[in-house]
Amino acid sequence: MVVVKDMENAAYGQSMGSKAAPSVTRSDLFPKLVAMQRSLGAKNFMVLRAVAAGFPNKRKLSCELENLGLSAGEQSTQLVQVLGERLLDHLESSLLPVAWMSDSETGFADLPDVPALLVRLDNASLGYCGVGFPVRLGTMGNGFVIFFGGNLLLDNELMLEQHVKCTQIMVDLLAMDERRVSPSEALSEREVACLQLAGDGRISEEIATKLGLSVHTVNAYLGSATIKLDSVNRIQAIAKAIRLGFIH
Repeated sequence: MVVVKDMENAAYGQSMGSKAAPSVTRSDLFPKLVAMQRSLGAKNFMVLRAVAAGFPNKRKLSCELENLGLSAGEQSTQLVQVLGERLLDHLESSLLPVAWMSDSETGFADLPDVPALLVRLDNASLGYCGVGFPVRLGTMGNGFVIFFGGNLLLDNELMLEQHVKCTQIMVDLLAMDERRVSPSEALSEREVACLQLAGDGRISEEIATKLGLSVHTVNAYLGSATIKLDSVNRIQAIAKAIRLGFIH
């Protein structure tokens, strides 16, 4: 565990400390994830970001990147429903990778040295095996990079190598979020205040009373904040504001 944590910290520091590094886009991350998927003998990947709190005041995992095609929504929802709470609990206590066999107990061999480097999860619902690499970069950059399906290769050296790469993937996603909110698009104090109260579960009328504003003005602030955060609705804007550190 110490080795994994040190390697993750090194990857994080190298990325965040190199201002001359070129900007990375989501299209750059996709082939990297596919290459990692192949190295591990998996068929698909999924990057999950963790939101520890917010509207409606509940921990959750959201899918940021995947290569599931038309079944993406259904499969990501199923995985989070079956393993989500256990993944979130694990993320708070350990940096060891997790792995699970398919519901028919297939997917990878129980090599003698592998259990020392990962945590096995019971699975009676998912028809595929998987391995998940936890990443903790502070409240704005926590989550899992998951590879699943196929016949997984889980030897220790490969697992360590892929764990470091997974950390870099999450660092790059975090950097993309930060670039998306440029200084000219930074949230105002009123927008932050409205988002914070909305994240605490307050409706527009309650926010208006609390801040001494009209309901129309509150909705305008929430609408402008949603646009600045490149979100499709208020709930997504709150989740993104938490990840970016605007609210807690």
